[in-house]
Amino acid sequence: MFRKDILDNGIRVVSETIPHVRSVSIGIWVNVGSRHEPPDLGGISHVIEHMFFKGTEKRSAQEIAVAIDSIGGEMNAFTSRESTTYYAKVLDEHLPIAVDLLSDVFLYSRLKPEDLDKERKVILEEIKMVEDTPDDLIHDILSQVAWPDHPLGRSILGTKESVKALTRQHLDDYIARHYHPLEIVISVTGNFEHDSLIALLNEKLGQFARKGDAKEETTPTFQRHVYLKRKELEQVQICLASRGLQVSHEERYAFSALNTILGSSMSSRLFQEIRETRGLAYSIYSYSSAFRDTGLLVVYAGTDQSTTVEVVRLILHEFTSFKEKGAGEPEIKRAKDQMKGSLMLSMESTTNRMSQLARQEIYFGRHFSLDRLLKDIDEVTPEQVQRLASQLFTSDSLCLTILGPLNKRDLPDDLLVC
Repeated sequence: MFRKDILDNGIRVVSETIPHVRSVSIGIWVNVGSRHEPPDLGGISHVIEHMFFKGTEKRSAQEIAVAIDSIGGEMNAFTSRESTTYYAKVLDEHLPIAVDLLSDVFLYSRLKPEDLDKERKVILEEIKMVEDTPDDLIHDILSQVAWPDHPLGRSILGTKESVKALTRQHLDDYIARHYHPLEIVISVTGNFEHDSLIALLNEKLGQFARKGDAKEETTPTFQRHVYLKRKELEQVQICLASRGLQVSHEERYAFSALNTILGSSMSSRLFQEIRETRGLAYSIYSYSSAFRDTGLLVVYAGTDQSTTVEVVRLILHEFTSFKEKGAGEPEIKRAKDQMKGSLMLSMESTTNRMSQLARQEIYFGRHFSLDRLLKDIDEVTPEQVQRLASQLFTSDSLCLTILGPLNKRDLPDDLLVC
């Protein structure tokens, strides 16, 4: 059963009781992420996420870890471009412990300068790790090229320079501006008694008050570009993107079907043509990145230097085929069945359900039942998918990034023709 409540200080709580499970997942979602950071504070959301687990007024970092491990639970956090999330998953009987631990790290972290100095080293190593992992790095490069001079184009981790410059005062000021009740959603799913949960959350999290500041958000402009970064690698990394849709777009289910057919699974067109039929790549897939006001549809491939141009042309050929021929009813039906199956399987995880509830509240301000979601998927038509492809797969709406041992002269001038 779904419920929505408001704590005494204005924090929204969305919850769903699932009596037949023995776990509870709870997340504190702060509606601020890397897209809200000025360039000189790049990576601060991610740094704060790390620092919250470095010790509180009553627990050391080790005591926090021991407290959650001793009950067989999981507690972690992650930063995205539009939100920062702190969550725990525990047995239902241990929900009070989970709430106590989460509220402790969320409200009473010490943020000691000496801990910041140590954690800074950890995050700098994380940045180096991405730089040394080409199939991760290429996605960051794509965002920078597609959305230049915009926060959505910057790495969530920040830069080495921005992370090195962060101080305790920066963290305090940023938390005071953005970690306030109106920007927070608490999401809970699993086996719990609702009234007891709300009473517990009010006791632990319903009393703190901050006014905070309004976030600044500007919509990025998509840039058509072919960008090559030369690097001595054994394999060329490719990301080819088109404009996508915002997360709340009315055609979002048709867009998901388009992505499913194109490259999100082993039966997709790109996987079958480029890997199975031609053997040109081990890894080839597509995915969508959707945000509050914009989005991307991205195709990734790793291939040999000698077959880079061929792979790009094959991807563009599938774009053109979608525009000219669309997808037949059997292919659309398979995609919809795959989408519905994936959705229903994800609902077996209380963590996934918790995340879905939170995102629905953040982006839509309402709850969508499973029956409603399945109905919306069923209503996708071949005509919708072809119309979307015609709108998105145009030569002036494509961005190509390549990382590997190539030179610009190796790429034909007419490569991005679709």
